[in-house]
Amino acid sequence: MRLELPGGAVRAWAASDREALATLANNPKIAANLRDGFPSPYSIEDAERFLARAAVPNNFAIEVDGGAVGGIALMRHGDVERLSAELGYWLGEPFWGRGIMTQVVRAVTDLAFTTLGLIRVYAMPYATTAGSIRVLEKAGFVCEGRLRRSVIKNGQVLDQLMYADVR
Repeated sequence: MRLELPGGAVRAWAASDREALATLANNPKIAANLRDGFPSPYSIEDAERFLARAAVPNNFAIEVDGGAVGGIALMRHGDVERLSAELGYWLGEPFWGRGIMTQVVRAVTDLAFTTLGLIRVYAMPYATTAGSIRVLEKAGFVCEGRLRRSVIKNGQVLDQLMYADVR
């Protein structure tokens, strides 16, 4: 699967993404906004482990100028939430502020609705992640609420916001 976008693409991860992944993901500013399962520091071995299992459906690389610069995934649910998926994403710091992630979030959300048959895509950024919140709002997601003191990250208890797009 490959989604062409102005200035880039969303595509499957490849073994050739190893060095770019290890370099860009090894940034505490990125890890600070993701779940603890995202290693920090991020090593070449972490990249190899990720790429060995990255062939799971709905887990994509973000490509700019022919190279991987970030990732985005739809985590599908089961049971009564089987038509929903949580959206998770990150982008290498050199690519922040260019509108790349807004395009990617829109494209992957459209894929979720048109190809995967989902009716709800949501994301739960920490309330402190202004950049991610801005991306979701620009991509058409609506804030449905605040989950007060719902996570602990780097020893700090944080709120999360519930953003969703529904079709």
